[in-house]
Amino acid sequence: MAGSQRLKRMADTVQRELSELIRQELKDPRLGGLVTISAVKVSPDLGYAEVYVTVMGRELGDEQSEVANKETLDVLNKASGFLRHELGHRIKTRITPRLRFHYDKTNAYGNYMFGLIAEAVKDLPPAEEAKKDDE
Repeated sequence: MAGSQRLKRMADTVQRELSELIRQELKDPRLGGLVTISAVKVSPDLGYAEVYVTVMGRELGDEQSEVANKETLDVLNKASGFLRHELGHRIKTRITPRLRFHYDKTNAYGNYMFGLIAEAVKDLPPAEEAKKDDE
């Protein structure tokens, strides 16, 4: 149990410090939109950290956004050595995990589903009218 708490603390620290590093230190113009880190999973041996990122302002299914998201991941994965080095200075641990970036589609998928639901219920009568019709 103590090991999982340690991994959770490490993941939280990596997420916090990495988001600050990306915002302040990476000046690549190919990083379009607002890059946010939605989750970090650290391996039990602290060798790797799977970093899940979301790029705000892009929708699911748009072909241009898919290309832009891939480009963002390429930039982050190529900068992973620099980010790991800087992360090592900030968190001061004996082992700094190698970073692997992945695109997290959950926010975009949630927005897509919300849009579908809104489209489906827009033709329904308001709740008060439906209640009066039932009486």
